[in-house]
Amino acid sequence: MKLKTLLLSACSALVFAGLASAETLTIATVNNGDMVRMQKLTDDFKAKNPGIDLQWVTLEENVLRQKVTTDIATKAGQYDVLTIGTYEVPIWSKLGWLASLDKLSADKDYDVNDLLPAIRSGLTTDGKLYAAPFYGESSMVMYRKDLFDKAGLKMPDAPTWDFVADAARKITDKDHEVYGICLRGKAGWGENMAFLTAMSNSFGARWFDDKWKAQFDQPEWKATLDFYVKLMKDAGPPGASSNGFNENLALFQSGKCGMWIDATVAASFVSDPKESKVADKVGFALAPDKGLGKRGNWLWAWNLAIPASSKKTEAAEKFISWATGKDYTNLVAQKEGWLNAPPGTRTSLYANADYQKAAPFAKMTLDSINSADPTHPTVKPVPYVGVQFVAIPEFQGIGTAVGQQFSAALAGQISVDQALKAAQQLTEREMKKAGYPK
Repeated sequence: MKLKTLLLSACSALVFAGLASAETLTIATVNNGDMVRMQKLTDDFKAKNPGIDLQWVTLEENVLRQKVTTDIATKAGQYDVLTIGTYEVPIWSKLGWLASLDKLSADKDYDVNDLLPAIRSGLTTDGKLYAAPFYGESSMVMYRKDLFDKAGLKMPDAPTWDFVADAARKITDKDHEVYGICLRGKAGWGENMAFLTAMSNSFGARWFDDKWKAQFDQPEWKATLDFYVKLMKDAGPPGASSNGFNENLALFQSGKCGMWIDATVAASFVSDPKESKVADKVGFALAPDKGLGKRGNWLWAWNLAIPASSKKTEAAEKFISWATGKDYTNLVAQKEGWLNAPPGTRTSLYANADYQKAAPFAKMTLDSINSADPTHPTVKPVPYVGVQFVAIPEFQGIGTAVGQQFSAALAGQISVDQALKAAQQLTEREMKKAGYPK
């Protein structure tokens, strides 16, 4: 009896010691479909790493950006793994806010050289990788082939904005809640301004001239915003000024959008019969242009990174390696099908015959990613890099403030001219305060 008691006590002590030594990683992430899927599959990670527990903080895109930025800037240390975008990585790495992923880069099984060059370059500072891409994207047109056939229209592989606008008006049937086009209207530098900045590039607009002077008082921006607001009034859904990526995804999947111009990552969701009522009716095309040499497509990746202040770097790096490695892609394919494999990060995915067969949008996604050029994003010269954003720290605040003005114009609360005037004034004020030109 005494021996049994001693053995039980010893086992209890070992279990307690194991629990005490377990590390809990707090992971801040965005509420996009691919991230939600990752959370459901983390039993695989836990089985391979029994000493690491995971705690999730899942937030809407704009809220995530605010909370993560505040946390890392103040060194609060609330999160061990951050979900951040291509915008933040080069800025934060230069500020010393991120830990470099040296072990990941040296791991032959991880194979950092398999990462798509266009995506990897945006996450590298002074030759070091500071974040690993969970999925990468550009943007493109997703459209209803059945509605185009009914209207006697044929979508070109490389449409113009004029064609898109004409088609959107022709396929709109408001009596049956079918709207010709759904575009982002929700205010935010990574919401409506991601779309509108990429769109404006194709119209010949730019945020700043080569001397950092704001350009919202120029005709190219007026042409962009006039076109957008009028098109959405004629062929967009009601309440569009509140719609971001997730809201438009839901509208398209339920059959209420004839066209949607947004992230290439959405292609798998709109093509999945488990999630989309129109899965067998979807076609894809490149983002539109205005004949000036630039298409309205962006370049982005949602990435996992470690704050430099973290005391759990080794555990965090193990999680990032799992979530962004080749084995995770195979895990998703096994559990959810190749259609749902995280796109836009690895060359090997686009060479995979199973993926090519499952994902009819694969080539167009890759072409869109490779055609976006962050170093030459506009028709006229600019002093900044970034396609749908300006890669300076001040852009986050300025971009959101401008986005609020443009969202108000879309809602009809102010005119296009008023929105542009306010955007010009607030941008000039904030840039002067920040000391530009530098």
